[in-house]
Amino acid sequence: MTVDQIIVFGTLVAALALFIWGRWRYDVVAMMALFAVVLTGVVDPEQAFSGFGHPAVITVAAVLVISRGLSNAGVVDLIAGWLAHVGKHPILQVGSLTIVVALCSGFMNNVGALALLLPVAIRMARESEQPASRLLMPLAFGSLLGGLVTMIGTPPNIIVATFRARNGGEPFGMFDFSPVGATLAAACILFITLIGWRLLPKRKGEAQPNELFEIEDYLAELHVPEDSKLAGETLSKVGDISEAEVTIIGLLRNDRRIPAYSPYEIIRQGDIVVVQASGEELEEFVKDTGVTMAGGNKDEEKEPRVKADDINMAEAVVLPESVMAGQSARSLLLRLRHGINLLAVARQGQRLRERLSRIRFRPGDVVLLQGARDALQEAIPDLGCLPLAQRDLQIGQPRRIILSLLFFGGAIAAAVANLAPIQITLACAAVVMVLTGIISPRKLYDSIDWSVIILLGAMIPVGQALEDTGGAALIAEGMLDLGAEWPPLLTLFVLMIVTMTLSDVINNAAAAVLMCPIAFGLAAGLGVSADPLLMGVAVAASCAFLTPIGHQSNTLVMGPGGYKFGDYWRLGLPVQIIILAIAVPLIPRVWPF
Repeated sequence: MTVDQIIVFGTLVAALALFIWGRWRYDVVAMMALFAVVLTGVVDPEQAFSGFGHPAVITVAAVLVISRGLSNAGVVDLIAGWLAHVGKHPILQVGSLTIVVALCSGFMNNVGALALLLPVAIRMARESEQPASRLLMPLAFGSLLGGLVTMIGTPPNIIVATFRARNGGEPFGMFDFSPVGATLAAACILFITLIGWRLLPKRKGEAQPNELFEIEDYLAELHVPEDSKLAGETLSKVGDISEAEVTIIGLLRNDRRIPAYSPYEIIRQGDIVVVQASGEELEEFVKDTGVTMAGGNKDEEKEPRVKADDINMAEAVVLPESVMAGQSARSLLLRLRHGINLLAVARQGQRLRERLSRIRFRPGDVVLLQGARDALQEAIPDLGCLPLAQRDLQIGQPRRIILSLLFFGGAIAAAVANLAPIQITLACAAVVMVLTGIISPRKLYDSIDWSVIILLGAMIPVGQALEDTGGAALIAEGMLDLGAEWPPLLTLFVLMIVTMTLSDVINNAAAAVLMCPIAFGLAAGLGVSADPLLMGVAVAASCAFLTPIGHQSNTLVMGPGGYKFGDYWRLGLPVQIIILAIAVPLIPRVWPF
């Protein structure tokens, strides 16, 4: 083993460990791996950032922009609107949701397709009084399965296609993945629809948000006397006076309601302060500030003047790339920066009872926010969150829908007809969508998931180093030595198992980048075509069904569905077994050894 090989292997092992640990974002880990191979001389500094101009990176970025364009035009919302008429039977709901999200994710970013249909699924669960846990995991898995069908359905397919072209072959075409991918998607969706959803947990309280976030019992009205420490202070200073975990959500002054959205609002003598807090925290707050309970003596029953229904609230789920991830409410300064209040946080279907200011948000957490309607609508996407059932479907204008489909369809047709490479046609379609106003220039860059772009741009040179140093061939030789008498079909099976395992713990694009050179080395060692092995990598890299961390779609439904880490294998393991049972014999029939 050469020094360069040792450096590359050491870098990859360290990167994999950091990916699994999850302490740092995967794009940061990828950049660390890139710098490691560059600074040690394995990769030429002039080639360090060549990955960012790679066709796979350009294609992924263009697909993300086009996905936003299709969303803005109302294409997916139009399709989602049809789901309101499918009925209340779980089989009909699971089947329709899974099929629609799979069709959408075959041609747009699968996380984007899931994000658009997630509120629809939650609304269906609530209206039919079904637990959301029975619908959301099938929805997430459907988004992954749909990506198997086309080249642009998921980044691993794009990576495999460009790797094939770089190593002397023609790139896989737009629908070359369809014979295998569509068969696998159809089989798995059929299983999920008829049987799979029954394997998922059914937990009380997941269908109705007011059971998860019951705030009516936590609202209290407090009178501010002359000698109260709050009199004359701004809302931003309340935390300096008392450390009690209370949220001021409004003021009553001479029968006039004043929302507590501005941190500079002054609390005056005689005001009624409306707070949301637990009993213990409320008692501590009264003691610290010198306020009194409004409404007279304890025996007097008085109807509260502010109810939960009077407050603008919204539920949202923290996305994997949200600025909230790893931060606390205190560090985010939600009221100061965004004019909103945090009322509650739920994790894995359970409301967190610890102090809100001390909670560090995780991807998949469901947060209950309060504020002015406009402030909520602006703050939720700015914070990197996805609004849940409160999101209304926005049906676009027919002209915008037709134009967006025309531009996208034209790009696909041009690529299929070999008029230009797919990265060129899709990039042109993205630019035309901007020029025609389907995507605003301000939102153009917001539509791109830069963490994925950085991950790909950084890992492609590292994967190339694995191949150039002979590391990939060394791994392939080791696998061949272990199974010297293995037929190619068994080699394909083992390769897919290894790739699936990787994709369950690291980003699927990174798994594809690492496994493509190994697949190519195995093909050379066996003296067979690399196509079936590369197709096996493409399929397996998109099969992150066993954990919530393997893919963003899985993470996205964890909080709203109330899932625990171990719930994913209940449905994911049968799905992976079905995929292996069908893909291993089918792939060589479509792409012979």
